[in-house]
Amino acid sequence: MILIKAFLIIIVGALLLIPFLKVAGKGIVVFLAIVLNAALTSYFAVLTLMGEKFEFILPGSIISDVIPIRIDALSGWFMLIINLVFITGSFYGLFYMKEYREQKSKISVHAIALLLLHGALLGICVIQNSFAFLIAWEIMALSAFMLVIFENEKMATIKAGLNYLIQSHISIVFLMLGFMWVRFKTGSYDFSAITAYSSENPLIAILLFLCFFVTFAIKAGIVPMHTWLPYAHPAAPAHISGIMSGVIIKIGIFGILRMLLLIKLDYTTIGYIILFFSVVSGLYGVMLAIIQHNLKKLLAYHSIENIGIIGMGIGIGCIGLGSNNAILANLGFAAAMLHTLNHALFKSLLFYTAGNVYQATHTVDVEHLGGLVKKMPQTALLFLIAAIAICGIPPFNGFISEFLLYTGLYHWLQDANLFSLIVIGFSILGLVLIGGLAMLCFTKAFGVVFLGNPRKEFRHEIKEPPFLQLLPLYLITLIIIAIGVFPKLFINLLLQPVLLFTSNSFPATNTLQYNQDVLQQISWGMWGLIGIITLVFLLRKWALSKSKVSIEPTWACSYTAPTPKLQYTANSFVRSYRKLFRPFLMLSKNKKEIHGIFPSKVHYKSVTYDKLEKWFVDSPIKAIKSLLSRFQFLQNGNLQFYILYGIIFIVSIICIPLIYEKFLDFIDFLKQL
Repeated sequence: MILIKAFLIIIVGALLLIPFLKVAGKGIVVFLAIVLNAALTSYFAVLTLMGEKFEFILPGSIISDVIPIRIDALSGWFMLIINLVFITGSFYGLFYMKEYREQKSKISVHAIALLLLHGALLGICVIQNSFAFLIAWEIMALSAFMLVIFENEKMATIKAGLNYLIQSHISIVFLMLGFMWVRFKTGSYDFSAITAYSSENPLIAILLFLCFFVTFAIKAGIVPMHTWLPYAHPAAPAHISGIMSGVIIKIGIFGILRMLLLIKLDYTTIGYIILFFSVVSGLYGVMLAIIQHNLKKLLAYHSIENIGIIGMGIGIGCIGLGSNNAILANLGFAAAMLHTLNHALFKSLLFYTAGNVYQATHTVDVEHLGGLVKKMPQTALLFLIAAIAICGIPPFNGFISEFLLYTGLYHWLQDANLFSLIVIGFSILGLVLIGGLAMLCFTKAFGVVFLGNPRKEFRHEIKEPPFLQLLPLYLITLIIIAIGVFPKLFINLLLQPVLLFTSNSFPATNTLQYNQDVLQQISWGMWGLIGIITLVFLLRKWALSKSKVSIEPTWACSYTAPTPKLQYTANSFVRSYRKLFRPFLMLSKNKKEIHGIFPSKVHYKSVTYDKLEKWFVDSPIKAIKSLLSRFQFLQNGNLQFYILYGIIFIVSIICIPLIYEKFLDFIDFLKQL
């Protein structure tokens, strides 16, 4: 209880200080508050990963009843991820926000929202009272909204923020519906009531889970409930984009996992549902990412892809529980939770490096970039490492979690029936395509942004950010490498969270131990190969050290007047892909045709759009607008009509109760007859 009070005192104290400090002081206070609260909560989180559990009961109020605070291994795992991303993100933000130091009032709101967001996310992980949980969820939604619309002078930013806010509250409607349902039936706000009520009827359990699943799927960005994500991530400042992708969408994953623990249901059926949506999300996310020209929007669609990979792990884990397949259950949940950490690491790193590019060039349009590796070699290297990791290529962390997922799918083959074989084939094919298309996408992104020659001349100097701004990026990179080098250590940390789902009757230790040994051998083999290549490179450099080296312009294929326009553009790089997958994509061209022997200036621009967004968001909104427009005559600007509406309203208020009373009397009369 003392530590909970300390947690709240730190937040309240920082909130009271922020308005009275200078710009630099605001950021430092927020960073220190986040570090202190991260230290307090991480203490409990680490202990839960060692097998301990904690429960604190807060007094609450007449409305909320008592508020239980329960910290188990699942809470601990997500708390550690949240703290890690917030510490690196807030430190990076200290330097990123220097460009906006003149906007003092906006900085204050930004700092307050960031602190509240951290506290709300940690609260969601431990609160098990539905009333208090809803308050924490609302604080998270509103504070994230304020962070997204920081550059509110831009119309696109406001639209992205409102899109996020509306869809967040649609998810809250489903969350409230589920909690109110349980409260009405049980009279309790405690999460234990969800377990008790769902155990009464299998149909109720599935319906209740689906209600909560919609809530958390919207937050996680699972297709087709993903349409807010590609707008909010690019609109936010880079450190907020990293935090949103790293942990805010992961709180949706936490919610799904928490409900799987609370609701006793048919795990096989739910597993197939989650697996289907996850494979579709992974494929659709990476397919849309490839054709993006905005670097941050490209990364946003990859968040949808990786949520799909995490969901696949949850899906096969549930199927393993339903079929009593211990190995499948252990590998599925272990892969899902490890990939949650992995994605938080490499995706936040990618957004921070994209932020470096934006600050250096003032654009994230990849068609205007090129050759940045010469100006920003450290940023280029960090982006490359994160890109390799997100593609699941050894020896970095993305490979470890995806290997566990592949192992689970292949093990499932051993006792699969015909239907399961079809699902397994669909899942493996989906995962293979996701990996291959991700490599295509990041080959394009890295090649167009960092290699080649500049496609646009900038009037200002392009340079690397200061070392302190790069420091959290190097820290994330070290953890990415550490997971690849020492997979045993991080997989062992997952034993307690996995056991919450599989129970002690399933041999999680034996299952994961075998895969640890295989992964360790692959990792060491890859690092050995990298070491040999590095040694050969150094020997070559030493052998040529005394030779005369001349630096010449890049060979231009015999063109006498080469220009940067002769390079592949981001669009032309994926031309074959666009043609192959055209039925699934929505592309339009804006171009001026070439006419005459000496044509005037021409242009060509391709515009992409989300086909599912058009179907599930734009079309329904258009239909609603069309329906409402039929009643536009009521709002005609005529004062006499508005007075008439008022009179009708007053008369209705008086008459309706009288009519209702007479109706009841008539019903009683009929009953007497």
